[in-house]
Amino acid sequence: MKKTIKDYDLSGKKVIIRCDFNVPIENGIIKDESRIKKSLKTIRYARKQGAKVILMSHLGRVKTIEDKEKYTLKPVAERLSKLLRKKVKFINETRGQNLENAIDNMKDKDVILIENTRFEDLDGKKESNNDKELGKYWASLGDIFINDAFGTIHRSHASNLGIASNIPNGLGFLVEEEIKKLTKLTNKPRKPYTIILGGAKVSDKIGVISNLITKADYILIGGGMAFTFLKAAGFNIGSSLCEREKLSYCKEMLENYPDKLILPIDVITATEIKDNTKTHERFINEIEEDEMGLDIGPRTLEVFKQYLDDCKTIFWNGPVGCFETKGFENGTKELFEIITNTKAYTLVGGGDTARAATTFNYENKISHVSTGGGASLAFLEGIELPALKIINEKK
Repeated sequence: MKKTIKDYDLSGKKVIIRCDFNVPIENGIIKDESRIKKSLKTIRYARKQGAKVILMSHLGRVKTIEDKEKYTLKPVAERLSKLLRKKVKFINETRGQNLENAIDNMKDKDVILIENTRFEDLDGKKESNNDKELGKYWASLGDIFINDAFGTIHRSHASNLGIASNIPNGLGFLVEEEIKKLTKLTNKPRKPYTIILGGAKVSDKIGVISNLITKADYILIGGGMAFTFLKAAGFNIGSSLCEREKLSYCKEMLENYPDKLILPIDVITATEIKDNTKTHERFINEIEEDEMGLDIGPRTLEVFKQYLDDCKTIFWNGPVGCFETKGFENGTKELFEIITNTKAYTLVGGGDTARAATTFNYENKISHVSTGGGASLAFLEGIELPALKIINEKK
């Protein structure tokens, strides 16, 4: 078993906590703070134990100097201050004398948030490529490292793998809970077990489809990825999203598992992705050349419901439509209604699906909403998670 924050004496120690504050921010306003709130338990515990708390996180993908203004963590520091009822000192740098002085001057229970770790990506992608010197430098700022960012547990970054390679380390409460909940899906899940997969690309889901097709009873396919499967099945999909390089894979899976892979039978189409644009309800053999499918239709929901009603375990990753756009939100919203009215253990895999759960107020009706979309898929695929593997084992 991996060490956790509870395995260390934190009193007077400088504790670096890698959080996942990768939240949507528009014009300085946080649109969904659920990831911030889920980090509070670990932060509060560290403070209660008398630690000097140093918080780190990435936000967005920083590719240009202009991105630095857009992806600053300052709004997160301000919101954290209110949630913790404690001033969180924000350091708008990722390294340097100002940062080091601020940490040296910390008192027990103080909290500092360091600027977006991906600002280091502007100089040779040092964060994302796990630059060894950067990992060593960040590790030198603390005594103990706690990884509480499940959303990046499958990545080899300087702010997780790099730091953990240099100082004593453990898991935070959020990551510990994520692993416990996801293990329910890998360790003899209760049957019937149905998986819902959506999102844009088949390529993002190949690993989980191939690994779980023999373990799950059914896999229901929606979202943009459904149209690559439909094209492989011989349907005209108009101008819908299609990964042509994955057509042979989809065709092979449909031939090998015709009774397990369940595709939409009708979709909502339009000629553009725009709020309240003119839409059409089409059977999948009726899609016109200039139309693209942007949501599953009502008859597909009826079919999916038949597979879900008696399930004991349901895992869902990827919205089944463009839920952020008015006119294409119904499929995702109604699917939440269906699964929350079953008696199944329901787990939603992070990212856009978690955001949809929050948007439609179903977050508290799901057994577990993961904070990591790609991380949850990687875990279920059974592939190695570098930032988890590096964590010290209990003796």
